[in-house]
Amino acid sequence: MIHCRNLMKIYKLNNEIEVIALQGLDLDVEAGELIGIIGSSGSGKSTLLNILGGLDRPSAGKIVVDGKDLLRISDKELVKYKLETVGFVWQNNARNLLPYLTAVENVELPMMLKGRHKRERAIELLEMVGMGHRKHSRLQQLSGGEQQRVAIAIGLANNPRILLADEPTGSVDTRTADIILDVFRHLNQTLGVTIVIVTHDTQLMKKMDRVVAIRDGKTSSEILRRKIFDEESLDRAIPIEDEESHVELAVLDSAGRIQIPRDYLDGIGLGEMNKLSVELEDGKIILKNPLSKVNG
Repeated sequence: MIHCRNLMKIYKLNNEIEVIALQGLDLDVEAGELIGIIGSSGSGKSTLLNILGGLDRPSAGKIVVDGKDLLRISDKELVKYKLETVGFVWQNNARNLLPYLTAVENVELPMMLKGRHKRERAIELLEMVGMGHRKHSRLQQLSGGEQQRVAIAIGLANNPRILLADEPTGSVDTRTADIILDVFRHLNQTLGVTIVIVTHDTQLMKKMDRVVAIRDGKTSSEILRRKIFDEESLDRAIPIEDEESHVELAVLDSAGRIQIPRDYLDGIGLGEMNKLSVELEDGKIILKNPLSKVNG
């Protein structure tokens, strides 16, 4: 469904300063997958989501979404892509909902823009996110969590192949965040829609089968549910604890490069030095501080 290779995004500030938001990012997302993207502020995760949503254009590289090349797509085709292929859920509900419309009218609005206005479908979507009983409520009558669930229904209004969510639980408490994420999982399983959620909350990964970590504009690692990564775990009689239910794997780019977390480098006393000793021992790749006197 999503295929990115060496994706680049460069912003120009004041026609002089260039800021590289994405610098060679690789990513593949299968159809029907529920995937999380995590990273610190400035890592490039929101830039990636904007490009996937057709809100921004990539500078270079390759990005194909649902068979559409977003680097070469025309402006007219891009408008159709945003109307039909992707749905968007923002963290700020002021961008999701119009306050002078009811919940059901907000869900109907994208359908009207596409020329397919159906009140019954809007009500059905609200019921799927657990908000059928609040269909006639306006923005100020809904809690933050209720507003976000209505926003999810709006994102699904035109039956998109992909639903993108930017920090959908960033402004709610932990209990409400769990409810919202359960809604995403339910929709993913019942509708088969591909869902990409950008978040800074690493606790959300417990609800997902795969989480991609982005660092400095590149894919640095993937966190997979152990039952998927290690098929033998499916036959174990002893349940796996939550903190042990995922395994993190480093991601190699097309040139065989790997990003190593700074705290790992500090742990071997590398300091400001930018060189490592790389050795192959018994089928393992060993990275060492070349100045360390410790051997092995």
